[in-house]
Amino acid sequence: MDMLWSGWGDPDKAAPLPDSVIGLLRDLLGVTPRETGPARLDGIAVPPSPLADGTLRALTECLGGGAYVRTGAESRIRHTRGKSTPDLLRIRAGEVEDIPAAVLLPGSHEEVLAVLRVCAEQGVAAVPFGGGTSVVGGLAPQAGRCFVALDLRRLDRLLALDEVSRTATLQPGLRAPQAEALLNERGFTLGHFPQSYEWATIGGFAAARSSGQASAGYGRFDEMVLGLTVATPEGTWEAGRAPRSAAGPDLRQLILGSEGALGVITSVTVRIRPLPAARIYEGWRFASFEAGAAALRTLAQDGPRPTVLRLSDETETFVGLAQPDRIGSPEAPAAAGCMAIAGFEGTAEDTADSRARAREVLLACGGEYVGEEPGDRWAHGRYNAPYLRDALLDAGAFAETLETAGFWSALPALYGAVRQALTAALTDAGTPPLVMCHISHVYENGASLYFTVVSAQGDDPVAHWAPAKRAANDAILASGGTISHHHGVGTDHRDWYTEEIGPLGVRVLQAVKAEIDPAQVLNPGVLIPVR
Repeated sequence: MDMLWSGWGDPDKAAPLPDSVIGLLRDLLGVTPRETGPARLDGIAVPPSPLADGTLRALTECLGGGAYVRTGAESRIRHTRGKSTPDLLRIRAGEVEDIPAAVLLPGSHEEVLAVLRVCAEQGVAAVPFGGGTSVVGGLAPQAGRCFVALDLRRLDRLLALDEVSRTATLQPGLRAPQAEALLNERGFTLGHFPQSYEWATIGGFAAARSSGQASAGYGRFDEMVLGLTVATPEGTWEAGRAPRSAAGPDLRQLILGSEGALGVITSVTVRIRPLPAARIYEGWRFASFEAGAAALRTLAQDGPRPTVLRLSDETETFVGLAQPDRIGSPEAPAAAGCMAIAGFEGTAEDTADSRARAREVLLACGGEYVGEEPGDRWAHGRYNAPYLRDALLDAGAFAETLETAGFWSALPALYGAVRQALTAALTDAGTPPLVMCHISHVYENGASLYFTVVSAQGDDPVAHWAPAKRAANDAILASGGTISHHHGVGTDHRDWYTEEIGPLGVRVLQAVKAEIDPAQVLNPGVLIPVR
């Protein structure tokens, strides 16, 4: 099944907002329904493919015929941009000026190599496409550039599983649920469950340095990766042949997070773990975000560290985003304080021991145990927030997210600066927002902050958001945060990423790209400026 072209995920799972929530949006934020709804898929005017006949023939030959080359309007629209709120607003308005010239579906590493060679010869850009879940402009390369989308869905196999070493080699087009099911059949789990889990792919996780909701226990995806095979216009690049090595710099780290700008990932070898016998999630309430953050820091630094550990601030807890499936329901009264979720996985014995020791720490830090029900509700609804975003857009609200990370000592200032920047910019635009935040991932030395912003859309929703996004990005760097913890760089964060790594860092990456991709056809304009 393809993802909904004008929104998130499975169309059958989308649900309108309750009248009570629509009324609250109207009274609190001045949200009014849009006069016109989304464009119809079959009503969007799509320009003809700009690919020359000779180029199209050469690409078709790479894939063994025309069955895996698509130039029709619907397929091209479904591969246009990603799933950020500006992406969705533009596609709903029928704007497709950055549509791919064709969609190619290679079935092997060798076919990807062949396509990239033709693209380099013809000067056609190539953009890898996995689940299409980018929210940072990662699927929209250099403006005005003719490009093809390399849809990797046919590369969807479990290639190898080593039960002794506990490793698995997966192809990049495997969606996360498919990969998890294949591993579960053999008694293992990857343990990677980001909010995009239902639609994102293994290759996308590696290309964007994904971080799952169980990262406190399983680690980030880049920590799981042991080896990579990458196709480039200059040939095959293999990285990683042992768990750890002192043989020079780790070239896996150049590929991880490179977002297709340094090659197309065609296989990923990952660490796997035995399926847990027990999974238990529980809720804790803290009087303030500061108190809750201190408790999370204590667990992250001194243990025991739960598998899942997250904390919603006062606003997010009050609104109910800590448990998205309860928003608008009559049995969900507004809550005070800050809700934390702690999840424990493993053997029954280890899980019981970790829970008991964590409970002592959380109680000592001022936490109030509120039972397993909030944790179970979070686990049940943890993939639903993007559907809520679509419902908000349908109701005339603007809803978007952004995230960062910083050291524990810098986190309070970072949190305050980003909230203030978003509030000031959107209030100045005449659409005062509701700004919510949660700590989504914790480390011994710091944590990530994930912000959700809701406001009225204004006359031009995309233009209305741009100054607020710039202000938030500026505040992140000024406060010592990183421009992205797990969403990636794309084109949306590129200017701030270049500031974060500095001119020399940019030149280093440009030099690597020039060696791998001299024709500059690999997702040009994403991650770093085109040289």
